[in-house]
Amino acid sequence: MRWRYIFNVVGALTFVLGLLMIFPVLFGLYYKDSSVFPLLESMGITLPTGLALFWFTRSKKTDVITPRQGMAIVTLGWLAAGLAGALPFWLSGEFGGFTNSFFESVSGFTTTGSSILTNIEGVSKGLLFWRSFIQWLGGMGIIVLSLAILPFLGVGGMQLYKAEVPSPIPDKLMPKIRDTAMILWKVYLLITVIETIFLLLGGMGLFDALCHAFTTLPTGGFSTKNTSVAHYDSVYFDYVFVFFMLLAGINFSLHFQLIRGKPLAFWEDSECRFFLFIVLILTGIITFNIYGDVYQSFFDSLRYSAFQVVSIVTTTGYATADYEKWPAMSQHILLLCMFLGASAGSTGGGMKVLRVMVCFKFCYQELFSLVHPHAVTQIKIGGKTVPADVVKSVLGFLALYMGLFALCTVLLAGIGVDFVTAFGAVAATIGNIGPGFGAVGPVENFATIPTAGKWLLIWCMLLGRLEIYTVIIFLTPEFWRK
Repeated sequence: MRWRYIFNVVGALTFVLGLLMIFPVLFGLYYKDSSVFPLLESMGITLPTGLALFWFTRSKKTDVITPRQGMAIVTLGWLAAGLAGALPFWLSGEFGGFTNSFFESVSGFTTTGSSILTNIEGVSKGLLFWRSFIQWLGGMGIIVLSLAILPFLGVGGMQLYKAEVPSPIPDKLMPKIRDTAMILWKVYLLITVIETIFLLLGGMGLFDALCHAFTTLPTGGFSTKNTSVAHYDSVYFDYVFVFFMLLAGINFSLHFQLIRGKPLAFWEDSECRFFLFIVLILTGIITFNIYGDVYQSFFDSLRYSAFQVVSIVTTTGYATADYEKWPAMSQHILLLCMFLGASAGSTGGGMKVLRVMVCFKFCYQELFSLVHPHAVTQIKIGGKTVPADVVKSVLGFLALYMGLFALCTVLLAGIGVDFVTAFGAVAATIGNIGPGFGAVGPVENFATIPTAGKWLLIWCMLLGRLEIYTVIIFLTPEFWRK
């Protein structure tokens, strides 16, 4: 397993995260709030710890990183990130004990957006910025970030990329994986800057604009306001967020193609067409379902339905309405959106549209084979044949996803959480969505979940962000055998 090399990489990541804490420190100094000392203390812990771990585990680098090593680096790297990110929250005392701080940190890095905070606006500015910033880092992935900026990880990095990127078939845009990671981060940064400008043009302050842009593009959903985006009650802001949430829910390789001069990149991609078609259909159904019953204006119905559908299906988790007060049909559609998720290769969570497409085509293939048993058929996406091993991986993923969802729901209910809340909380965390149903609905938070339940949901968040296999593989005996 080359544990020295694995911990060497984890040490480097920890050191980089310590350096990045300088940004929230600057905001804390500007606003003269109480976050400065907890952040500096956290830097004083993470920087020497990361440097020592990196220095004392130095070893000769090789050109090969095996799949097992890649999975170990990614999983341990995300755990280290969660611990480092939790330090400012914990040392400040504003987030409660260590469990709450670690929950908030992992929720940030995994771009889940589930929160234990009951008064977000009462938290110091430096910590609010750090809370948003770690979502932005987690959106494109801390390992992908390292592939882009740390040269010593450039060799053999494909295994790390495959272990982390939320896609059944990771797109390699350039021959060198480091160049691919750099391109993805440039596109990610560019769209973030553009959204920030649009929010500023609407009258939002610079601090709030940055924080919301940092949590829209990673489809994270942390807001600086207690009532999320509903605080602004603005048609302009609602549609700006809808537009950029949709962009974040589309495969980032398509954004790169669009920038490179392919204006029909979105339309030519079958997954993107299917994703946008689903959003339009579900928005239309909910619009007519809530029109006249919840909202008297058709345009208000369209506005709120579009926002919630896009927010949930892209797994962003922003809220402009309490959808638990909507008709049962609309609530069930939003629940289905939690499982569906966004496009592969996007920053969204959930099962991913591409996997659902492959599953539907596989089911159709089986039905076709019953009618024509001697026919030779292939599953195709966008005119390209999907390899049998990918189909097998997709079906295995979907089975594991639903099995783990059911298991965690039962376990959370066993801890003492009511069924609706347990069902909604697990769906929200394993899908990296944020709000759920019941006591963790869009106008509630996760503060009331028992401590054991929070640790279970932390595991669910990691499962969802790292695509199940990368985390669950640690529990298999084969992983530890030589």
